[in-house]
Order: sequence, then structure tokens, then C-alpha cells
Amino acid sequence: MSKIIFYEDKNFQGRSFECDTDCADMHPHFSRCNSIRVESGCWVLYERPNYSGYQYVLTRGEYPDYQRWMGYNDSIRSCRTFSYTSDGPYRMRIYERPDFQGQMMEFSDDCESVQDRFRSRNVYSCNVLEGYWTFYEHPNYRGRQYFMRPGEYRNFSDWGAICAIIGSFRRITDF
Repeated sequence: MSKIIFYEDKNFQGRSFECDTDCADMHPHFSRCNSIRVESGCWVLYERPNYSGYQYVLTRGEYPDYQRWMGYNDSIRSCRTFSYTSDGPYRMRIYERPDFQGQMMEFSDDCESVQDRFRSRNVYSCNVLEGYWTFYEHPNYRGRQYFMRPGEYRNFSDWGAICAIIGSFRRITDF
């Protein structure tokens, strides 16, 4: 069972909305989101309705303002919950070209600098073999986030990115 509470104001103040399932359009429930409590489960939040726009991956904890979840603004318009056996294996392959071409490297752990380990920040395709991951636009787990569930991503646009630059990534392990 997953549960998240959205608050219109910082520090868990103002109008709130509790959610325990996916929601494609949250606009009817609140006009802005400035703080969040994740009471259980893991969540992907989206800046726009219908699971589009910037993505934010949140695990259990308190986020008293939108900068704490690396938000760019106070707009959250849809959300999804997901679960995974946390002791399960993690494996992912990244490629320097679309359609799984060019240099490939397989990972089973976090990477704080793609440039240092892969020799390039450009990741054009990816095959997530096991586990859930978060891609970040910049090194050290900063910038735009992309939620990566198991599956094939033949081009960076398949995971919602507008360019192939990935600075870091990590496993989602807090379930």
C-alpha cells in the first residue's frame, strides 16, 4: 500500500490532498504543490497531467519545499506509484548510440559521474534488465530526473528526455 500527501504551502501547510493510487490529473485537488510527505511506497511525480513533463522520483520521507525533491517549480499535475522487491538484482546497459549500437557498458550499481565511468555523457539508448533506476541530467544526482523501469529504451526520447546527456544515475532501493 502506498500513500503520499501533497500540500499547497511549504512546511506541510495549507490545503492538502492524500493519494494512494495513480492519478493522471491532480489539478482538481490542488492548485500548487510546495511540500510533500511520502508515508509509504515509491512515487514518480510529473509536472504535467497524463504523466508528462519533468519527473521526480520520491521515496518515503518528508519534503518541506519543492527544492528538496529537486523541483523546478511548484507544479505537480500527475503521479504514479510503483513497487519492487528491494533485495532483487539491478542490471542496466547503456549505449552511446540509438538502437543499442556503439559502445556499451553494463552497470549493477550507482554511478555518480557517467563521464568518468563511460567516457561520455551521451547516452542514446538503454536496456534496463532488472530493477528500477533514476537517471539525472547532471553528475552527483542533480538536475532533471528520469524514471527508468525495466524495458528497452531505443532512444533518449523513450524515457522522456529532450537530449542524450546523462550526468549520473542510481538504483531506487528504498521501498
